[in-house]
Amino acid sequence: MTIATAILQLICPDRAGLVSELSGWVAANGGNIVHADHHSDHGAGLFLSRIEWELESFGLPREEICPAARALCQRLSGQYKINFSDHRPPAAIFVSKQDHCLLDLLWRVRTGELPMQVPLVISNHPNLAGIAEEFGAHFEHVPVNAANKAEAETRHLQLLAEHKIELVVLAKYMQVLTPEFLSSFDPPYAFHQVINIHHSFLPAFTGANPYKRAWERGVKLIGATAHYVTDELDGGPIIAQATVHVSHRDDVEDLIRKGRDMERLALSRAVRLHICDQVMVYRGRTAVFD
Repeated sequence: MTIATAILQLICPDRAGLVSELSGWVAANGGNIVHADHHSDHGAGLFLSRIEWELESFGLPREEICPAARALCQRLSGQYKINFSDHRPPAAIFVSKQDHCLLDLLWRVRTGELPMQVPLVISNHPNLAGIAEEFGAHFEHVPVNAANKAEAETRHLQLLAEHKIELVVLAKYMQVLTPEFLSSFDPPYAFHQVINIHHSFLPAFTGANPYKRAWERGVKLIGATAHYVTDELDGGPIIAQATVHVSHRDDVEDLIRKGRDMERLALSRAVRLHICDQVMVYRGRTAVFD
């Protein structure tokens, strides 16, 4: 039987004794630490910590852990996040017409590899409704164009609120989210809550047919990048990347096939790292405690 744990993520000004103080706080409340990862960024003067401990026999009930952690982090002048390992966050997947990332994520959720729920799939095209319904997710077709983008995003936000969504995953969603959407989607205790996937040819091979132009240039390595979404297009903090070698024997279709494999791997890995609270974002970059 898996024992439920509490997970504390903390970013605060670096100083001596922080590891001892944090572990001492857990121990003082009867907690048994199962994972402890720390990093000091000397250039930024910051200390990053992820501590996970068993809830069984811990001296504080769940509802009191967050206030107690808040008081601790205020004393350390830090930012913090508390989560619990048995929490399965409800996520919404945004898609367009390509189905490979959607199918991969839904399959991993069904098999328990990704500990989350997917009650909602949103698309600007109707094509993938059958896949969403097969996996028990509500499918919502919300057409998007230049004239109705604000109206469409208002509908998106309504759906996210209705389904109590805590995470949005852009699984080859071929639309740009506006800063207004990003600032309005603000689930509790979430520093970053939208993850995107794109091929790693950016910015060298932007626009249409990137694989064809990469093939014409004779590239020898292709891949994919999963990152948090910010106001900067495809410039958010990177969570995970995957690469694969290609050769002169590969044609454009081979590059596309291999590229889709890398997109599936990078996106699923990024989502798992996020929902398992193994990613910390600071100063536009990430620390990944894998």
